[in-house]
Amino acid sequence: MKPELVLLVVSCYFGLLIFISFLSSKNSNSATFFTANRKSPWYLVAFGMIGASLSGVTFISVPGEVGTSGFSYFQVVLGYLAGYLIIGTILLPLYYKLNLVSIYTYLQKRFGELTYKTGSFFFLLSRTIGAAVRLFLVAKVLQIAFFDAFQIRFELTVIITICLIYIYTYRAGIKTIVWTDTLQTFFMLASVVASVFIIGDKLDLSTIEIFSTISEHEYSQIFVWEWRSPNNFWKQFIAGAFIAIAMTGLDQDMMQKNLTCKNLGDAQKNMFWFSVILVPVNLLFLSLGVLLYAFSAKMGIPLPETTDKLFPYLAVNHFSMFAGVIFLLGIIAAAFSSADSALTALTTAFCIDFLKLDINKDKPNTRTAKRLTHLGFSVIVFLAIVIFNKINNQSVVWAVFKIAGYTYGPLLGMFAFGLFTNRKIADQIVPIVAFLSPVATYFANAYSEKLFDGYQFGFELLVLNGAITFMGMLAFSNNKNNVKPAHNQLIN
Repeated sequence: MKPELVLLVVSCYFGLLIFISFLSSKNSNSATFFTANRKSPWYLVAFGMIGASLSGVTFISVPGEVGTSGFSYFQVVLGYLAGYLIIGTILLPLYYKLNLVSIYTYLQKRFGELTYKTGSFFFLLSRTIGAAVRLFLVAKVLQIAFFDAFQIRFELTVIITICLIYIYTYRAGIKTIVWTDTLQTFFMLASVVASVFIIGDKLDLSTIEIFSTISEHEYSQIFVWEWRSPNNFWKQFIAGAFIAIAMTGLDQDMMQKNLTCKNLGDAQKNMFWFSVILVPVNLLFLSLGVLLYAFSAKMGIPLPETTDKLFPYLAVNHFSMFAGVIFLLGIIAAAFSSADSALTALTTAFCIDFLKLDINKDKPNTRTAKRLTHLGFSVIVFLAIVIFNKINNQSVVWAVFKIAGYTYGPLLGMFAFGLFTNRKIADQIVPIVAFLSPVATYFANAYSEKLFDGYQFGFELLVLNGAITFMGMLAFSNNKNNVKPAHNQLIN
């Protein structure tokens, strides 16, 4: 692809996003940025959440990872369904009952201020790293497709990318994102469907032959039953359920969109349809991976050194100009649908949990604090991307879930303890337990093969981390001054 064409596509795309930002920010106030005034149509939220949950990691890394682990990632996706059911029936009713803006306010009500701050801190850490990893992917693609031709450094590519996000999100925040994510999800799904048929055409396959090629390929095996394998079905399924709970239900970014719905019923409809659609969408991405490897084999194209580079490499160097443009639109849409809402959620959590801003008072100092915080997290994400670029040497989808295992685990343990026990624990103890839990998890993972007869941890590292946090809190808790578990409060 010519750099000039890349520049034109990117400019037109962001021009459209900025236009949507202009329309959605009319008559906006501070509450609009954080809650969209709770007027978002549930079907828009559901469709937009697909793009936000998948991101550039799914678009690039999942198809490439097919060459390493086949369709085994689909076992994780099946586990998502169980996790989303728990979110819709337990967590969403709790959040709406308490009328939360930051979901970590629940921890304050249940345990105290230090636990509240600890929970919000782990989210800030998790989402900052997660947003950096996701933006890293699209910045790499833009670097190869455009900026390298003009000898522009990767760091400047990242700065430009983040600045574009800031421009269209700083006014109306989550209200803008509900609309832009809808557009970006459409572009992403259209891109992957188009890519499947473009590759099928290059392989001289009819529509029926495309499906048969995918189903009969050696990489299309889904289930792994070897218990020692990190891809074992039960490990992946259970981990998928807890990943969904932690990275969606306990994540301010994903829940902030749900909480912009008019009421609990709309939010639950959103979660139901979102989870139903997400399963075939993930299967589509895995199918694309099979076709990419089949195309490379037939054309005698050497595989790149890392699986993450397979789709970008083929799209930019071996597909037609039209296919290259389709890929470019898809990766930009996939990456930015996740990154833009992440920056808004980071701003929300910090402003409410640490600055204690009253979002219902649209004062100049409130607006200034909000914009400075938004800018500050943009800078932090930039630094995280630069660091990740220096140290990463593995598939990004694996990196995302590995990082999540350490950073979301304490959140999982704290919320589970609050929701499903009636025990009290001293507020000052919880941060100690929460920070020691990832350390214990790290050593368990490092020595698992020696300690557990060759057992290797996979995505279920998150479950272990959450369990350690839960057991640590249980060890230091007591039955004095019992509180009613939150799930019982909702029933009663």
